[in-house]
Amino acid sequence: MNRLISLSRRAVLGVAVAGLAAASTAPAMAQDALEQLKEKGSVRVAIGNEPPYTELKSDGTVSGAAPDVARAVFKKLGIENLEPVVSEYGAMIPGLQAGRFDAVTAGLFMKPQRCNAVAYSEPVLCDAEAFLVKKGNPKGLTTFKSIADSADATIGAPGGGTEERLALEAGVPRSRVIVVPDPQSGLTMLEQGRIDVYSLPVLSINSLAKKAGDGVEVIAPVEDSPIACDGAAFAKDQTALRDAFDKGLAELKESGEFAALIEPYGFSAAAAMKTSREKLCSTPE
Repeated sequence: MNRLISLSRRAVLGVAVAGLAAASTAPAMAQDALEQLKEKGSVRVAIGNEPPYTELKSDGTVSGAAPDVARAVFKKLGIENLEPVVSEYGAMIPGLQAGRFDAVTAGLFMKPQRCNAVAYSEPVLCDAEAFLVKKGNPKGLTTFKSIADSADATIGAPGGGTEERLALEAGVPRSRVIVVPDPQSGLTMLEQGRIDVYSLPVLSINSLAKKAGDGVEVIAPVEDSPIACDGAAFAKDQTALRDAFDKGLAELKESGEFAALIEPYGFSAAAAMKTSREKLCSTPE
């Protein structure tokens, strides 16, 4: 009997020691992610190719407000190069979770559901929603609800994005919410009459409208949509990497370099600095 009790105690002790060892190695493994990126000298980032948030140029380089901030922060961390991976918004979080990239720097707005799936940095870019419509706005579409109340109005939006969700929540039937793969496709579909509205954040719509000429107009901001902010997103277990990014981001904000990077694109540094990840992640959708 005593031998059995002794064996049992050893088994319990062994499990406890193993548990403590696993717990103690978790932060070290997370810290290793930063060290591995530093050793590699580059970081893979998901982008949406949606100016002015992100833009992949013909020579393969990436620019835009989000990558410019990310590049500056990662340089502070000892990582010189960004490797852009173009992704649809709906595929960004699954891709991050699957390890296809190290971070998302693409205007992926913070929402509680997303905050539960990824480790966000503090806010980087803040914006509101906008509509692109044909000149004269023939169907008088100024809100998501106005689209829902119309008998046949259709809206184009990125799959898995905020605009798609807002349209559905406003009561627009699924059959009248058209998933659009990229901004140029949205503009083409609008010009061809295949959709009545194309919705993206204000800055993205303004950028697209400049390319379109006189045949379209912008409705902004959309009255029944919230103002939102994005942040760099990391895998949920990479909080040490996220915290290191936050430290570098805070230094950029304090030095004024943050404002110098994003304000030429039309973003407000003050808006990003007045809110926080905690607030945005707890705001009901």
